[in-house]
Amino acid sequence: MKLLNIILIIFIALTNEIKADSKNQLFEKLQKGGNLIFIRHAYAPGNGDPDNFDIKDCSTQRNLSDTGRKQSEKIGNFFNENKIPIDLVISSEWCRCKETALIAFDKFKTKNFLNSFYSAKFAKNKKFQMLNLEKYIDNWNEDKNLVLITHYVVISEILNYAPSSGEIVISDKNFEIIGNIEIDY
Repeated sequence: MKLLNIILIIFIALTNEIKADSKNQLFEKLQKGGNLIFIRHAYAPGNGDPDNFDIKDCSTQRNLSDTGRKQSEKIGNFFNENKIPIDLVISSEWCRCKETALIAFDKFKTKNFLNSFYSAKFAKNKKFQMLNLEKYIDNWNEDKNLVLITHYVVISEILNYAPSSGEIVISDKNFEIIGNIEIDY
């Protein structure tokens, strides 16, 4: 029994060391720049958008809660505290993404290729949006990181990854995942 406990303690110690090493490597990669940083918008309770959704009217959309706003602040703090260089922040045109971008980064632009295509109303846009996103990334060539604040469906489609609200998913320009960071809310 003692031998099993010793083996278990060694295993836990080694795996924690490996996790710390990979986290340090991820931070170094972020600080070096040249990465795509996908962020799913911060916490917005519910699923999808109401039937009366209007992209120009935030009152018709599913929006960030106070918890989501605090999570957005934590996202911004993460980038500031870790001195992660940012070339540009691009957001979906949905209000919950723009509010995440505004709170976390202050300055941002919107691009419709980051918009949600979750509902049947927008599903027809999926292929066109993904082509435009890929074209944009092909033409992007900067030393700093590119931040893309978007939706579950966009990240899932382009990276084949299911992010949580406010989760940061880092990839290279070939959309190969380098790592992820979950920001609590």
